[in-house]
Amino acid sequence: MKLSKRNILSRLAVCLVTALCGGIVMSCNALHEDLQPCPQGACLRFVYNYNMEFANAFPSQVDCLTLLVYDENGVFVDSFTETSEVLADENWRMIIPLNPGKYHFVAWGGMSDEKSSFHFTQTPAAVDMQDMQVAMNADCMTSPIGTQLHPLFYGDLMMEIPEESIDYVEDTVYMMKDTNNIRILLENLSGQPADGADFIFTITDDNTLLNYDNNIVADNQYTYYPWTSGQVSAGMLDDDTEALLAFAELSTSRLIAGSGAKLLIQRRDDKQTIVDIPLINFLLLLKSQEFANMGSQEFLDRESRWNVVFFLDKSGSWINTYIKINDWIVRINNTEF
Repeated sequence: MKLSKRNILSRLAVCLVTALCGGIVMSCNALHEDLQPCPQGACLRFVYNYNMEFANAFPSQVDCLTLLVYDENGVFVDSFTETSEVLADENWRMIIPLNPGKYHFVAWGGMSDEKSSFHFTQTPAAVDMQDMQVAMNADCMTSPIGTQLHPLFYGDLMMEIPEESIDYVEDTVYMMKDTNNIRILLENLSGQPADGADFIFTITDDNTLLNYDNNIVADNQYTYYPWTSGQVSAGMLDDDTEALLAFAELSTSRLIAGSGAKLLIQRRDDKQTIVDIPLINFLLLLKSQEFANMGSQEFLDRESRWNVVFFLDKSGSWINTYIKINDWIVRINNTEF
């Protein structure tokens, strides 16, 4: 087709912009009405490397994602949800069309499917950011059998979309994990078998209500019960008998340094208390060894799987001179809590 000089000049004036974000290819021309407008908004990557491995585990651990978008004044703008298998793709990005302006993104992982253990206390679109809260589901607060909480993740990001933007602005939302699994083992040093069914395990804490910024909202003390318990083998002893340990696993919301979280273990038959400790202080004993330079709250937030071993004497009482946390022996010498 033969083009006139006028047509050639017109086409040379067209600005073609290719957006290679999330596999979307678009062209734009603010001066040509026949072409699509320039894409504007955010192209977001989500990363969960706030863990003790310092490696991105988002693709393997986050199975659903809810992103809340607020303006610079905390007024709700929009929400976006992703629950498909694309979350397992390291190269996946969430495309958010937005007009120029300053925005605050708040991301929650693990709240958008039927397995979720947490919920928004109010419809996000109905409240400003400062009034948005997340609470543990009522059906997770069970006794005497607890609930294995579905993993909960949190992240936020401030971003500005410039007026002159002709493409999606790329950035990263860094996530952290709020839920914990605490596995407790009781071992008789005498070699006698121990069974989780013979003990009552509980953790009390005030951490079932979270604010928009992931801080704990003081609500009410809650008692967590094991979601599983029983007996596990640690192998054979020198006398060819099997070493059988009692175990219990409890799942909790976010652990906060300085909180009054308490671990209590009682014998079931006579309700005699054998362990009554401030949980946070004992978990932080591990930090003082390999992770001495890491802040207390950072350590609690990075670690989400805890293994604690208590050693019992012949009477079935805790030998309170040492415990074992995540494969580290913690010796307790004149330590006050």
